[in-house]
Amino acid sequence: MDAITIPPTRAADVEPAKDFLFSVYGEGLWTEERYLDLSGRTNRIIELSEGRLIVPPMPTPEHQDVVGALYLILRAWARRHGGRAFVAALPVRLWAGKFREPDVILYTREHTDRIEKQYAGVPDLAVEVLSPSTEKVDLAEKMQEYAEAGIPEYWIVDAESPRLEQYVLAQGRYTDWARYGPGETVRAATLADLEFPLAQLYAQE
Repeated sequence: MDAITIPPTRAADVEPAKDFLFSVYGEGLWTEERYLDLSGRTNRIIELSEGRLIVPPMPTPEHQDVVGALYLILRAWARRHGGRAFVAALPVRLWAGKFREPDVILYTREHTDRIEKQYAGVPDLAVEVLSPSTEKVDLAEKMQEYAEAGIPEYWIVDAESPRLEQYVLAQGRYTDWARYGPGETVRAATLADLEFPLAQLYAQE
C-alpha cells in the first residue's frame, strides 16, 4: 500500500485513513479518562456508554433554534435564582462510565457544586430536543438513564412544531406529568417560578 496522509490529501486515502485510525483508537473499550481527554479536544457532542463512544449526527438549524431559545429562558431563571444553565456540548456524568450530553441542562443554586472543570454531574432539569435521528434514543434509552441517575425533571421538545412533554421523577421512574401544545404556557413541576409560553421556543426573531 502507498503511504497515506492524515488528514487525507487524496480521495483514495480516506478509507485507508479511517481503517488506520480505527485500528489504533477504536478496538479497545474507552475509559472515562480517554473519553474526557477526547471531549476536551472537540466541540462535537460525544457520549460514553458501556465503554463505547456515541457520536450523534449534527443537529439541524430548526433544532438549534429551539435549543437556543430554551437556553435563554433557563439562563434567565438561573440568574434570578443563583443556578446555572448550559447547552451541549457539555458531558454530564450520570454514573461511573456513563456520560450523556443533554441539549440543555439546568442546575439550581444548591447543586452548582456538581459542575466540574471537564464535565458536570446530575442536573436538576434535562431537556432533549427531538430530531429524527435521535428520537428513539431520547424517548426510551435516555429517559430510562436519566431516571436511574435521579434527574428530577425531564423535558422532551419537538424541534419542528409546538410540543413539549414533561416528565417528573417518582420512585425511580418518570411519570407523564404534562403535555403542552400551541397556545399553552409551560410550567416547571419541580422548579419554582419557571414558566414561559411554549410559542416562545419557536419564535423567529
